[in-house]
Amino acid sequence: MLKKTVEDALNKQFNAELYSSYLYLAMAAYFESVPLRGFARWMRIQSKEELAHGMKIYDYIIEQQGSPKFPVIEAPKTPWKSAGAVFEHSYAHEQKVTGMINSLMDLAVKEKDYATQNFLGWFVKEQVEEEANASEILAQITMMGDKPGILFHLDHIIGKRE
Repeated sequence: MLKKTVEDALNKQFNAELYSSYLYLAMAAYFESVPLRGFARWMRIQSKEELAHGMKIYDYIIEQQGSPKFPVIEAPKTPWKSAGAVFEHSYAHEQKVTGMINSLMDLAVKEKDYATQNFLGWFVKEQVEEEANASEILAQITMMGDKPGILFHLDHIIGKRE
């Protein structure tokens, strides 16, 4: 059974993961409008992944006899001016989420909630991958330039994500 402090924090993270899904879907819509369909595909897959993260937290709350909460999900701030700006936002967002997960882990440690610590271990590892993915694409765009020819090439490569 979850302590109230942990349950509240998990619900906050559940909402943050759903927001992340919205954010990546908004980024996909931006890339559809440019049009860079490979980037859009990458972002749609990322959106689905973030939704899955939210559902993982939802399921854990239920398993621990807690109650998931459903506050309003904030609308993402759009539009972006370039592909580079989108990935700058994506990378900064993933860094923020990492901080949130780390704070959750700190709380679980403080509350001596070993089950939640174990559960959150997966998210700690996942955030390393999330940051690396966004950082790598941002670095490529920054290194090569946010130019149509370069973006067309990257769009083809990034669009192969499964």
